[in-house]
Amino acid sequence: MEPTVHDAPDAERYEIRDGDRLLGLAAYRRRGEEVVFTHTEVDPHAEGSGLGSTLVRGALDDVRSRGLRAVPHCSFVRGWIERHPEYRDLVARDS
Repeated sequence: MEPTVHDAPDAERYEIRDGDRLLGLAAYRRRGEEVVFTHTEVDPHAEGSGLGSTLVRGALDDVRSRGLRAVPHCSFVRGWIERHPEYRDLVARDS
């Protein structure tokens, strides 16, 4: 089974899971029409496997689909956006 990314709004985070197993998360705070990404982590056993990139891409695709803006306070999310210029339009102007 392929890992899937979904929003867990009650926990204020995007999660990447393989079935019931949590593999990583991207924590956020909602601020009006902005999603402020504060922290990202993946299972240490999965580091280097691309799960972090899959997680961030899935989270940002969801942000885009909802017509929201991203505020990348998390250095991992910020660095990922810098390496993927097609996502820069999502970044809120004041971030």
